[in-house]
Amino acid sequence: MSAKPINPILKQVLELGPTLAFFLLYIKIKDNTYTIAGTDYSGFIVAAVVFIPVLLAAMAVLWFLTKKLSRMQVFTAIMVIFFGGLTAWFNDEAFFKMKTSIVYGLFSLLLGIGLLRGQSWLEYVMGEFLPMQREGWMILTRRLTVFFAGLAAANEFIWRTQSEELWVTLETFAFPVVLFLFLWSQIVTLQRFLIEEPK
Repeated sequence: MSAKPINPILKQVLELGPTLAFFLLYIKIKDNTYTIAGTDYSGFIVAAVVFIPVLLAAMAVLWFLTKKLSRMQVFTAIMVIFFGGLTAWFNDEAFFKMKTSIVYGLFSLLLGIGLLRGQSWLEYVMGEFLPMQREGWMILTRRLTVFFAGLAAANEFIWRTQSEELWVTLETFAFPVVLFLFLWSQIVTLQRFLIEEPK
């Protein structure tokens, strides 16, 4: 089923809004402690748990409007639910912080497995959005494999050595911007492999 057209601004709000909402809620309650059923929870853990239904609601609206969700969106949602649940169950924020490392690490691992098989699994996920020759997909896949591994390592270093507030800020703004700029630069450098649709 092909996706229905949607206002691009609304699409960005639905995709990026939950993360921004998490950041704003965290900033507001980061210094608070909440006692729920006799257990004390930090503001970070409360914000992380609230993030789950907000993300699912945004995805539900996006699906309702477009009748389609990307595999990456579904995978990310599963990881957020899983690690958010572990964070709440064990009352340990490390699970939520590790989520980013594991997501990027799994992306790198999966793309690497595809490369070892002589395939670009990235093309399987994004091919319909970005028509490109196979050679271009293989180059992009190799670069993204290394890049995702680097992001996973960077996240591990940051959350283990830096302040919680710095990690939340980088998670919300820096990582997405760096990923966007990297992908944009790759599209520019790999333009010669792009397949132009017939007019």
